Amino acid sequence: MRGLFIALEGSDGSGKTTVLNGIRNHFDKAGIEVLYTREPGGPPIAEKIRTLLLDPMNGEMTAMTEALLYAASRAQHVEEVVLPALEKGAIVLTDRFVLSSLAYQGAARGLGLPAVAEINRYATGGLMPDLTLFLDVDPVTVLRRKAETAKKDRLEEAGDAFFQKVYNGYQQAIPMMPHVVRIDASKPAEAVIEATWQAIEKSHARWQKGATR
Repeated sequence: MRGLFIALEGSDGSGKTTVLNGIRNHFDKAGIEVLYTREPGGPPIAEKIRTLLLDPMNGEMTAMTEALLYAASRAQHVEEVVLPALEKGAIVLTDRFVLSSLAYQGAARGLGLPAVAEINRYATGGLMPDLTLFLDVDPVTVLRRKAETAKKDRLEEAGDAFFQKVYNGYQQAIPMMPHVVRIDASKPAEAVIEATWQAIEKSHARWQKGATR
């Protein structure tokens, strides 16, 4: 049976790293093996593309170049890491997937959601997560958290107005995606992790039920 594909989404500063660490602890305690990966990144080629994308020295990068590089990284990630694991029946949890591109490049960079959706449909062969967890937190909170970061990458240096557009972009893009669960990420970390884990447990239970048929 095909594996379970889960994506964790949210603006920079939404707390994804903290939530991922908490979820990893839950899976470990439950004795459930999971393949953890990230975007942009994963396999070596995709990690090299990640370096290009996030390097603050590449400030002249155009919006279309950015979108295509994200899609190229994703294509390599899907073919080399995600699909082989899913075909073996594994659980795959990725930090970001297509929804990020819709919000960041489609909306915030102004390329349009339909165009970015089509680029990524081609790059992924139409693959979508079985469950997308969106850490929903208002831009003011995100920017306050980001201000505490000493070193920023190219996207993190984009400015306050950019991240307001990213947040708005997520709101526009979520209805285009299947199986999205919003998590109130303005709450304390423990509560956010627990809400995220409960959503994963429900999806995992449905997946297990399908596996035993």
